[in-house]
Amino acid sequence: MEKSLLRYIWKNTRLQQLWILLVVAASMVPYFLAFDLPKRIVNGPIQGSGFEDPDTRQTFLHIAYDVPLFGNVEFFRGIELNRLQMLAVLSLIFLALVVVNGLFKLYINTYKGRLGERLLRRIRFELIDRVLRFPPKHFKRVKSAEIATMIKDEVEPFGGFTGDAFVQPALLGGQALTTLIFIIVQNFWLGMIAAGIVVVQAILIPRMRKRLLELGRQRQITARELSGRVSEIVDGIGAIHGNDTSNLERADIAWRLGRIFSIRYDLYQWKFLVKFINNFLAQVTPFLFYAIGGYFVLLGRLDIGQLVAVIAAYKDLPGPLKELIDWDQARQDVQVKYSQVYEQFNVEPLIDSGIQAVATAPVAALKSALVINNLSLSDDSGARLLNQVSTEIKPNETVAIVGANGSGAEAFAEALGRLAWPDSGGVTIDGRDLLQLPESITGRRISYASADTFFLHGTLRDNLLYGLKHSPLREARYEGGNAREFETYAIEARKAGNPAFDLNSDWVDYAAAGAQGPEDLLKIIRPVLDAVQISEDIFDLALRSTIDPDVHTTIGLHLVELRTSLRRRLAEEDLDDIVVPFDFDLYNAQATVGENLFFGTTKHPMKNSPQLATHPYLQQILGGTSLNDDLYAMGFEIAENAVELFHDLPPHHAFFQQLTFMTADEIPAYQSLLQRLQGSPPNEVSSEDRTLILGLSFSYIEPRHRFGLLDQNLMEKIVNARKRFHAHIPDDLAGLVERHDPQRFSKSASLMDNVLFGRVAHQMADASDQIRTLMREIFFALDLYDDVLSVGLQFDVGSGGKRLTMVQRQKLNLARALLKRSDYFIFNRPLSALDRRLQDQITRCVIQDLHRGGHRPSITWVLSDPSLAEIFDRVLLFHRGTLAESGSYLKLSQTNRIFKELLS
Repeated sequence: MEKSLLRYIWKNTRLQQLWILLVVAASMVPYFLAFDLPKRIVNGPIQGSGFEDPDTRQTFLHIAYDVPLFGNVEFFRGIELNRLQMLAVLSLIFLALVVVNGLFKLYINTYKGRLGERLLRRIRFELIDRVLRFPPKHFKRVKSAEIATMIKDEVEPFGGFTGDAFVQPALLGGQALTTLIFIIVQNFWLGMIAAGIVVVQAILIPRMRKRLLELGRQRQITARELSGRVSEIVDGIGAIHGNDTSNLERADIAWRLGRIFSIRYDLYQWKFLVKFINNFLAQVTPFLFYAIGGYFVLLGRLDIGQLVAVIAAYKDLPGPLKELIDWDQARQDVQVKYSQVYEQFNVEPLIDSGIQAVATAPVAALKSALVINNLSLSDDSGARLLNQVSTEIKPNETVAIVGANGSGAEAFAEALGRLAWPDSGGVTIDGRDLLQLPESITGRRISYASADTFFLHGTLRDNLLYGLKHSPLREARYEGGNAREFETYAIEARKAGNPAFDLNSDWVDYAAAGAQGPEDLLKIIRPVLDAVQISEDIFDLALRSTIDPDVHTTIGLHLVELRTSLRRRLAEEDLDDIVVPFDFDLYNAQATVGENLFFGTTKHPMKNSPQLATHPYLQQILGGTSLNDDLYAMGFEIAENAVELFHDLPPHHAFFQQLTFMTADEIPAYQSLLQRLQGSPPNEVSSEDRTLILGLSFSYIEPRHRFGLLDQNLMEKIVNARKRFHAHIPDDLAGLVERHDPQRFSKSASLMDNVLFGRVAHQMADASDQIRTLMREIFFALDLYDDVLSVGLQFDVGSGGKRLTMVQRQKLNLARALLKRSDYFIFNRPLSALDRRLQDQITRCVIQDLHRGGHRPSITWVLSDPSLAEIFDRVLLFHRGTLAESGSYLKLSQTNRIFKELLS
């Protein structure tokens, strides 16, 4: 990296800088003329100089020059104008100069802005590019939040400064110098006064601002440290709650905020002191002009037009001068910031850029052995992890790596996966150092998975296929305006030094997964998901998901068949009572009162049943009967019962799991609500309080909550109100409530609810598990299981995959590695979160599946259970950083004491 920001800017934008400097030079001509013209207007047409006689005319725009050898050459004779005409023409020219100067400023500022944004884009990309090339050990010494803050926020001023780096001093210096020369031309002594003040400002102000730069540097560092500390709190929130250290964290944050406050307050004080002195010096000069210039006018050594022109010109001098001083401060400020960026990102040795070059052609298989020769590894503290390990891993061979934690087994696997760089020795394949091979080879032909997982914020499918997205395999097809937009994007990307890759292209290397294209990719994915035993989890996620039948058309078309098959299977299994189907003429006792009333689901999550209950149309229907008062009375009694039964229970009591309509935290609020409403007629209750009470009745399910509040008469009233509700439902409500229909798919309900078309009986034990089992069998029977999996693969995993359990994340991580069909698989305790039984099952299944169909890749697995080593061709036993022994499972189990201890 360049150590100087100015050199970096010049290196990447010199042609554009030269062009804009030429434009600035050209802008000085109309800028000077705009100063001179007011003097000519005042002294000429206004005061009458040259127009003493009313009939006098002057020549305007006479152009003639003395040319050597030719004498005086007249190019234009000019136009004869009287006093009034001259005033009008000169005034119009002044207006034209104002417009021209404004257009110059517009062009220069617009060009500077584009230039700055382009370089900001370049430097951000280069910094992220360097992050991608950092050596692995460096990531253990930096905080991700601090790196992100520097790239996002701290380089932001570089973009604004880039356009000003060379243009601003040229423009402002040229304007200030032009103004100063003009003043000197009018009167030498007034010019010397202005020049003296300028020199004082140019020397004094930058010296005073050095303190501002130091304070700004401290502010930047403390703000970055605060960002890193907040990131640590977010990442370690579990440890904070588990150790009762939240107040310690508050104290730490308060101390950091106090330090930032102190720095910023000092910064404000010094900043406004500098501004006061600068403004004072700027205002002293007009005082001297009025006093001394006025004295010269009285002596006749200066005419009024010149004095007016000098004062008018000086009005434009403090602005450029102040901005020039600000530019110098900004230059020093961004250089300080750039120096910090340089220190943070100037890491050696970086991964060579050629190693990460894009490769679109297929990569040949690795057919040679991995040779490990005198491999030694150390951690950041210098502790030796591996000491001169030598062995080889052959193609098609399965190798079990066994050793206690800290034995070096994990470090050895990291070295094979290029996640650890050796201190000495190394790993070679076909005579080439593994670290020198392009990532297009190692990233495709060698798969690595460990207990540490990395997931983007996206869908399961995106993260599962992440290991297949090496390069855009086809150009995206654009039509109309999109093509032009992409071409503009590509041009700008190249100008900013960014790659012009199209993110919307298809990046998935289907051939690497053994697929022909996106159509048959799911057939390749499914066996892998089965092997790591995550298919059922994805199936359950799909059942809980809402889907669009227009997208998942196959499921939508078979919906009625699915419902019929489920009813038939329930009858065959003698489980008719486990699900209560929806019937427009009957009350569904397993559904809530609100769902029974609306006979449907709400399309918008924010529009729940209690809020809809206040709709005028529904109020009109309920008001025609006593149902309105009945539901209010029910809600009031539910609140009384809940408060009486649960107010003394601790917040995490198991009973609250059944109390779906009220949380433990809401108990006190409902207590005060009951006291406030006690004895008040329903028609005098406010709409807010009424909504709270109705919310309880609308969420009530008799078989689940068992307060005995629903009798046959009330259920019939609700069904009758339901029929009137749907008879003439207005459009606004029809758009919010999606009615249950046995022949249609409900977009606002989950896939499971759509197939059930009813509610599971709450009193039946394990009812949900039995239903999911039956549904799985039905989807299998109708050949729709893959379609359901495709729905589950659209599940959003959340930030870092945190919506998944640790077990699910490790399974998914292993599945992603398996999809690449590599030549070498390196597994570094990838399933440590699973119990030993599951680890054994998945390990055996993975090896069996990888060695199926004639394809036999090499598998190296760091095992948590040494007894599993019996299914591998060879065992590498590590002990205290050394390779203690290598051999078959049978041999080591009989002769090696360390291995026997691990087995016991």
